[in-house]
Amino acid sequence: MQGIETQVLVVGAGPVGLTAAMDLASRGIDVVVAEIRRAGEPPNVKCNHVSARSMEVFRRLGIVRQVRDGGLPADFPNDCAYRTAVVGRELTRIPIPCRADRYTATEGPDTDWPTPEPPHRINQIYLEPILFACAQERPRIRILNRVEVDRFEQSADGVVAYARDLDGGGAFTIAAEYLIGCDGGRSTVRKSIGSRLTGTDVVQRVQSTYIHAPQLKDLIVQKPAWMTMSLNPRRCGTTVSIDGKDNWLIHNHLAADETEFESVDRDWALRTILGVNDQFRYEILSKEDWVGRRLVADRFRDRRAFICGDAAHLWIPYAGYGMNAGIADAVDLCWILASVLQGWAPPRMLDAYEAERQPITEQVSHFAMNHALAVMSQRRSVPAEVETDGPAGDEVRDRVGRAAYDLNVQQYCCAGLNFGYYYEGSPIIAYDGETPPPYSMGSFVASTVPGARAPHAWLADGRSLLDALGEGYTLLRFDPTIDVAALTQAAALSHVPLAVIDVERNKATAHSAENLLIVRPDCHIAWRGDALPRDPRRLLDRLRGAAFEASERRHAPVGEADTSDVG
Repeated sequence: MQGIETQVLVVGAGPVGLTAAMDLASRGIDVVVAEIRRAGEPPNVKCNHVSARSMEVFRRLGIVRQVRDGGLPADFPNDCAYRTAVVGRELTRIPIPCRADRYTATEGPDTDWPTPEPPHRINQIYLEPILFACAQERPRIRILNRVEVDRFEQSADGVVAYARDLDGGGAFTIAAEYLIGCDGGRSTVRKSIGSRLTGTDVVQRVQSTYIHAPQLKDLIVQKPAWMTMSLNPRRCGTTVSIDGKDNWLIHNHLAADETEFESVDRDWALRTILGVNDQFRYEILSKEDWVGRRLVADRFRDRRAFICGDAAHLWIPYAGYGMNAGIADAVDLCWILASVLQGWAPPRMLDAYEAERQPITEQVSHFAMNHALAVMSQRRSVPAEVETDGPAGDEVRDRVGRAAYDLNVQQYCCAGLNFGYYYEGSPIIAYDGETPPPYSMGSFVASTVPGARAPHAWLADGRSLLDALGEGYTLLRFDPTIDVAALTQAAALSHVPLAVIDVERNKATAHSAENLLIVRPDCHIAWRGDALPRDPRRLLDRLRGAAFEASERRHAPVGEADTSDVG
């Protein structure tokens, strides 16, 4: 194979790498993706959830219908059930709309999301082929399967990666202006840039088994559920319906003193979690044992090389936010990277990626670990009476069920995790000193504080605000009498893409007290005000990373940068 040249090389064709490639291609950037697996080779049975924020990304990329149509059958309940065993007594249930009702359901804790794209339950074995097919169709994306990047070198002008064809095609080079490592927890790119994962190496070990068991659905007398948590004093576990029919993923959550994956007899644990006897037949499709961790890389970048997703952070997958955090990494990095490649932002703008994503992933890692520890404590304390007949057992089951619901509804209906995170200390956001609302897993307060996600609204013409945002920055004007010509002219002189949208004040936009908001392509607010600043060009320089020296920006605390004439 001859040497290849491209603008950006993405290492890894999982959901994060494929999303990064499509995002860049949508902005006119040429991308090569190197992937060690064969085309169409399925991934492990891993992530089961696509967050609302990720679905918003797929909406913008024009592939949300393909993603939404995949996964569980349209009418299969996406509920989370808590039972003494999968075929045992039900303790409680967290209702989650099935795919057919996702856009219209209004009852329950997982509805009324502040977005046109609510979450979607789909296992990665179905999601990844959809993303691969969509990426493969994009003319600016070239996917190289069965290709491994062994190492790379950087210069002032670009990156040269040394790759080899794993099917005997020989070694070759890939020259790119930038490189993005989306190559997983054992990332070669992370190691190459001298980045180290730090945190808690082991939160919990999980003996996980993917099985084919056609009999199981006929043994379940309750309403089906996407995920069923078994709570009993002998063995607690989680069972996920992968296809809504015959295939199931069963997590046996090992105790602290069960330090090996085979510490517990797999067959006994599986049967205890399911609540079936020795006559029940199943086939093991694969063993998917894993360790829950809380690790975040100490750096996300070295010059022209970046890391995203599991290459940058690993945490126990509570709230289903591992893959989704990686997609958020990719979206944050790629619009900034495209801005530099398109020539309207200086390379210093790239400093914002690590400044924004590393702190928020550190925070989310603690959310996930702390919730995991609380759930582990709950599992260890299940009383024996939970399986006892009669009023005493009923009282215990009611108590255990209420506790399980109260603890876990926040992770399965995690609006806060999706919409409440805030970029603090970014060099490309014009802060105004106001403290944002607290960030939590379950709930959030819509805010226009710079750094927060722009609150969703339906516009007068019926469009979602998300659909109206421009390719670059978007100025939302709530008072059409304000003359913004000075800002649009400054943007034109700086070649900064800026769209202007007039938004009528109504119930949906009542929380936008300011007359003007500048929203970035990733939906985060870059600036707000009641009138234009005295020097609009200086504001734009701040937002595109051209206003300050990198060292000044890196050390300036929030609110101390000189924004006296930018808001």
